[in-house]
Amino acid sequence: MTTTDLNLIRTFVAIYETGSVSAAAKRLNITQPSVSHSLSRLRDLLQDPLFTRTREGMVPTFNATQLFQAFKHALDSIETAISATRNFDAMQSTRCFRLALSDLGELYFLPFLVKELQTSAPSVGLEIVQLESERITEWLTTGSVDAAVGNLQLTGGQARKRTLFTETYSCLLSAAHPAIRETLNLQEYVSANHAVVAPFSGHHLVEDVMTEMGLSRRIALRVPHFTNIVAVIASTDLILTLPTRVARAFASDGRMRTLPLPFPISSFDVNLYWQPHTEDSAAQQWFCDTITRTLSGV
Repeated sequence: MTTTDLNLIRTFVAIYETGSVSAAAKRLNITQPSVSHSLSRLRDLLQDPLFTRTREGMVPTFNATQLFQAFKHALDSIETAISATRNFDAMQSTRCFRLALSDLGELYFLPFLVKELQTSAPSVGLEIVQLESERITEWLTTGSVDAAVGNLQLTGGQARKRTLFTETYSCLLSAAHPAIRETLNLQEYVSANHAVVAPFSGHHLVEDVMTEMGLSRRIALRVPHFTNIVAVIASTDLILTLPTRVARAFASDGRMRTLPLPFPISSFDVNLYWQPHTEDSAAQQWFCDTITRTLSGV
């Protein structure tokens, strides 16, 4: 198989997985006309239209669907063989990786990640993309991001998942809270003034559990992100329910303290998500391994 033929197969797989000529071009780092030209050559070579353009994107024909698994497997095998003789040189690389994180993830994970990258890959760049749960499958498929970290329910795509750690929830409150002392019972929790971060999934989980218990709490402050909420908690009687590791990190300066929730609630996994791409597998594997090594022990 010639280099040109192999590139045609790469183009086919990229269009199939992204459902778009423009997205395939972005993923392959080539122009859209180049992708269209390769698709035209493939159609002539295989004597099949392969994809039909619709409002929902490029829909594969029956033959294209049959071909995809064989082509994908072949590309993966070739890339695995190449990767065995090719290492990603992190110390010399100037590649920029893109990682999807929530704002809470930025606050907690970034200091660990940046410190590690400055040590192990001083010229590598890192771009953080604000996590959007409904778009993350698309981003991973098209290569718009190299990886994502969080607690997500992905649908479709072929993303892989690796659990970094299992987490629980705790309450964060001022060290000088006027009413709550060394322990927190259910009545005190229900009666307290609460702050919530609206997009945070943990907020909805707490509400669901309390509804099942026939209880409700007073939401005194609702904000869209975590950026400035810590200063508010430190200086008021509001309490905030959030992941235990983050709560303890916020409380480390002594202005606040943490207490366990006074009712049982399910723990959750914080995972790394990625979708391997044959064009850049060695670099992506290094990045995922670095995230796992750095964040699993935080």
